[in-house]
Amino acid sequence: MNITNTLHLNMQQKAAIISGISLILMTLTAIFAQGYVHSSLVINGDAATTLKNIQASQLLFRLEILGWLIIIITDLVVSWGFYLFLKPFHTGYALFAGWLRLLYTAILSMGVSHLVIANGIVHNLELDLTADRLAQQTLGSITAFEAIWSFGLIIFGLHLVAVGFVAMSTKKIPKLISLLVVVAGFSYSLIHVMYGFIPQFDRFTGQLEFMLMAPMVIGELGFGVWLLVKGRTLTMD
Repeated sequence: MNITNTLHLNMQQKAAIISGISLILMTLTAIFAQGYVHSSLVINGDAATTLKNIQASQLLFRLEILGWLIIIITDLVVSWGFYLFLKPFHTGYALFAGWLRLLYTAILSMGVSHLVIANGIVHNLELDLTADRLAQQTLGSITAFEAIWSFGLIIFGLHLVAVGFVAMSTKKIPKLISLLVVVAGFSYSLIHVMYGFIPQFDRFTGQLEFMLMAPMVIGELGFGVWLLVKGRTLTMD
């Protein structure tokens, strides 16, 4: 193996480690920010209760925002890491997948800015608003975050599909892992297309999302664990 190939392999191995760690950190942070805090404080369609919950748990809401900022940072790292790791297998698709994730991260950032706005509304005592108006504006900003993030997850799903196809093009990544990534990506895009463009089927979409939750989580997280355990020992053979 010549020096250039050795350097490329070392970079690929480092990208696998960094991406794997970032994905695991991102997953744990998302479980806290979305799975625990957001779902506990935000009551869909109930602005008054949502405002009351946030006012009673102001630190927790700020920690949720911090969690999303960590997710944004780790998403940027994963975009770079996936590109470097997948580039030797298919440069074009690896670049395409990387740009899709960067686009998703930009959309997510716009969404999170609405959580920051919601936090500002709650804590800005100079606003001359009635309690009902304050509650409506707070929930409106949170709803905007959810809608923007949901749209971004369509792009995120396409990113995972692209990553899965690159992974399937090489024998170095297990086909089961590659297939799970594709299924996860397809599931994300399908679910959030339905949420965004077929709202009359929201109940069915929610049930479908529950059924697809396992492959959606296992797909990317499984790839992250594989990168951390096996990707870092990748060889040119």
